[in-house]
Amino acid sequence: MKKFLLLWLWLCLFIGLVIGQTTPVTAEEARQVLVLRFSGPVTPAMLAYLERGLREAEAMGAEAVVFALDTPGGSVDITRRIVQAIEQSPVPVIVYISPSRAWAASAGTLITLAGHAAAMAPETMIGAASPVAVSGEELPETAQAKAEQAVAAMARSLAARRGEKVAQWAAETVTVAKASTAKEALDIGAIDVIATDLEDLFTQLDGTKVMMPEGERMLHLAGARPVEFSSNFFEQFLAVLSNPVVAAILLTLGLNALLYELSAPGGYVAGAIGIIALLLAFYALGTLEANWAGLAFILVAFALFAVELKAHSGGILTVAGLASFVIGTAMLFNTPYYPIPWAAIIGLAAAMGLFVAVALRLVIQTQRQPSVSGDEALRRSLAVARTRLDPEGMVLAWGTLWQATAEGGPIEVGSRVVITRREGHHLWVRPAEVEK
Repeated sequence: MKKFLLLWLWLCLFIGLVIGQTTPVTAEEARQVLVLRFSGPVTPAMLAYLERGLREAEAMGAEAVVFALDTPGGSVDITRRIVQAIEQSPVPVIVYISPSRAWAASAGTLITLAGHAAAMAPETMIGAASPVAVSGEELPETAQAKAEQAVAAMARSLAARRGEKVAQWAAETVTVAKASTAKEALDIGAIDVIATDLEDLFTQLDGTKVMMPEGERMLHLAGARPVEFSSNFFEQFLAVLSNPVVAAILLTLGLNALLYELSAPGGYVAGAIGIIALLLAFYALGTLEANWAGLAFILVAFALFAVELKAHSGGILTVAGLASFVIGTAMLFNTPYYPIPWAAIIGLAAAMGLFVAVALRLVIQTQRQPSVSGDEALRRSLAVARTRLDPEGMVLAWGTLWQATAEGGPIEVGSRVVITRREGHHLWVRPAEVEK
């Protein structure tokens, strides 16, 4: 019994020492903030990335989500879905316009206002949320008024919790395309803080109260650990497709593959590649809200190239097609979110012209070649006399023995002959050395 008690005391002492040596995990160290970063237009790629990030933040019990944003704007429909995702998030979302020189323009303004808290890095901008046509120009007067009223109402609704002054400012970013610096936005209350980095952001927002679906909540960010959340392959793929240069390359590749299939049909590989590339290009055009009138010009260019391969206009149709391609591609990507990629357009037009020239040459060479089947292939081909032809005899042609008649005199066994004509299973031949 004494030994058992002694053993028990030693065990308790050992456990006590272990517990004493263990450093407790403080509440601050346990807190984590999921950090999402996105740079580019508002597209399905941004929506997919944000929605997945919000699910991950809820699953890990994050204190908050920081959505570091740099965007020229984008689709209003996608923006509405992003705003809904933020508003319904069980984890507070801090929209942080960063890094320095970043801009939350157009739809980016609405996303920033939707955040439970908002911040900007120094030397960043926000605003200029006026709706424009997909090709970048101003909408017709009536359509412009309707679009402005709808977007302005959304902006006022999102900014209402920050006061009447901010709601008025938010409406002006739509109606008069007003833009503000970080300091101007802070002065009117459109954002909560100006932060140089995440540590500064956490320090300034610690203790801030935000309004969540279930009620008011205080942010406990002091000492919180930021956890970077990377986009996955699918989201990166969608983001790459949303680049107008990539879309133009896919469009050109698809058209060239289909042109090749038309000029040399039968393989189907080029046609399959062309269809896949065009489908990806059409998806990209949809996410970029491209000008579809530009697509019409590109289709006209494709038609002109196809006719050139059949009609051989001497290059006139090719030049017209290239002009239509350049005009159409420029119109296609004349959006408010990206500058027109002139270098890529000219390069793709040159590649398209070179491809058409090569394809046209191959088509002409193919058309000039003699037939390689039937009597035309057999005529003028070589054969070997298997018996003496005087004038009748047997020859071996294409691995088969034929009845043959010699023209121009007897032909000895083993002599090479040229087939001049065929009637049924009978050939007419003459010595190869006298063939003209």
